[in-house]
Amino acid sequence: MSKSPIRIGTRDSQLATWQAKQVAGKLQKQGHETELVFVKSEGDLDLSTPLTEMGGKGVFTKALDEAQLSGQVDIAVHSFKDLPTENPLPLKVGAILDRADPRDTLVAPGGTDFLDDTSYQATIATGSNRRRAQWLHRYPHHEVVDIRGNVNTRLKKVEDNDWDGAIFAAAGLQRIDLGHHISQYLDWMVSAAAQGAMAVMIREEDENMQEIIEALNHDETALCTTIERDFLHDMEAGCSAPVGAYAFIEDGQVHFKAVALTLDGSERYDYEETVAVGEASDLGHAAAQDLLSQGAIKVIEEMKSDRR
Repeated sequence: MSKSPIRIGTRDSQLATWQAKQVAGKLQKQGHETELVFVKSEGDLDLSTPLTEMGGKGVFTKALDEAQLSGQVDIAVHSFKDLPTENPLPLKVGAILDRADPRDTLVAPGGTDFLDDTSYQATIATGSNRRRAQWLHRYPHHEVVDIRGNVNTRLKKVEDNDWDGAIFAAAGLQRIDLGHHISQYLDWMVSAAAQGAMAVMIREEDENMQEIIEALNHDETALCTTIERDFLHDMEAGCSAPVGAYAFIEDGQVHFKAVALTLDGSERYDYEETVAVGEASDLGHAAAQDLLSQGAIKVIEEMKSDRR
């Protein structure tokens, strides 16, 4: 048991705070005192620059990393999908919590009838190239515009603009009681690696905190998100890449689906496989090899040239 409160670093959005409070509650049940420490990230402060131009995943995690390294906080709570697959800092993921609904959803204040009208040129908002590419692959006649901000900010923007809809993660809406805004679950869209999962970051040398935090780990979620992130890593794809990956366990088997698309959605590469849990450790690596051999290297080259 810790002698002083465990200082939990978090961004100050409603969703990030909810996530940190979930971790705090679990630690309190173990008998630990906790304290939330709020940290502003670059991604929270700059709401106008597209994420793809801000360097991808690090824009939401860098400030929390610095707070941990300086000793300002003991642990940090992240949406796992925001964490880079490579981290050169002396920090590591100490626990991955049970995943919530990993699906993407459409929020369409005026309804979804427009989806059935193939002549209608709808406008859909998203800040994700993964969502953009998959949407355009399915609805090539639509226009996709950029949107930034936390969940509440983006919901307000959907109401204030004349867009037909915007794409949100189901987990983000459901966790802060905004699920009633969901107009349709996009079951056909492959989610981001680790979407819906929360990760607790600790300092590498902090063995005491490791012992405390690892009790929060959910083994099935850890296995599935590791497969997804292995795929993402081998594809050399950060959060700005139009790449999706989702694994789940059912009846002792891991079902894995991965996708890579060109930015305009015109070319798509798919991978789908089911293996026994005991044989799943290399599934993400195998998926990346398969898609790259299919020609998905074009997706990565497109992203690299886009960053220049």
